Amino acid sequence: MVEGGRACVKGLRVLVTDPLDDLFLEILRSKGLEVDYRPGLSRGELLAVIDRYDALVVRSRTRVDREVLAKGRSLKVVARAGVGLDNIDVDAARELGIRVVNAPAAATQSVAELTIALLIAASRRLAESWELARRRVWKKVMGFELYGKTLAVIGFGRIGRRVAEIARAIGMKVLAYDVVDLTGYAEKMGVKFSSNMYDVISKADAITLHVPLTPSTYHLLSWEEFKLMKQGVILVNTSRGAVVDSEALLWALDAGVVGAAALDVLEHEPPKTEAEKKLLYHPRVIVTTHIGASTVEAQRRVALETARKLIEALAASNNC
Repeated sequence: MVEGGRACVKGLRVLVTDPLDDLFLEILRSKGLEVDYRPGLSRGELLAVIDRYDALVVRSRTRVDREVLAKGRSLKVVARAGVGLDNIDVDAARELGIRVVNAPAAATQSVAELTIALLIAASRRLAESWELARRRVWKKVMGFELYGKTLAVIGFGRIGRRVAEIARAIGMKVLAYDVVDLTGYAEKMGVKFSSNMYDVISKADAITLHVPLTPSTYHLLSWEEFKLMKQGVILVNTSRGAVVDSEALLWALDAGVVGAAALDVLEHEPPKTEAEKKLLYHPRVIVTTHIGASTVEAQRRVALETARKLIEALAASNNC
């Protein structure tokens, strides 16, 4: 449980607008915080009530932009119960003196496990075989082993490094790219690090993405990048949908450049564009419903880490 902080935060009001583990609510209430749990709150409703609260807690659904922050005249803290901050205008929050916290480490294992699961599912064509079985067509589909193949890990943070560890354990060679020089981490793990993404993706049999969504990573993989890849490469994305250009990916699949894609995220969820809809039904694409952190264990860790950071931030904002 989260220690301390009760006297300093007692009576402060917290609005939670997305589903969270009951443990999170229990911790906050045990510290004397007044918590309104309203998952699914509409934008209009949020704008109408946000000025009543000292803290706002969201996951990926609720968009906390400048308008929301400006209307939150009493807001001291915005907490994102998860890894990314792409749905929060961090610059606007900073300008308005509102602290932003998140739980970057809590879902590492769950997302890494899903990444490897999707990689195996794509290499062994599990979705195709399952569909044949459901149609009572007992036809074998030919996949390939991951052992000895080269995996490119794009984004070598907590999740990327954990994926690399598991991939190495099943006999894959691992290349890594990041904008930060993480050569030291890579060398200790037996991973070859490069500061040149194009060099890494051109050598890979499989590519997995673990980067935040920022202006510099929007459509990080697009037409130019796909044209550099090996024929038949597997692509796995468990980070953010918009880091991959959906139209370019569709072209790469149809051209045989990408042999299979496994996507836990899309640019729009559910899909809106024609390209996204085609990806959803493409025979060599697996799509899951953004379940990277959707495990009992991850959500409890998210609850604990977010609660701790929220209480610390509220206490700091009260100078105690």
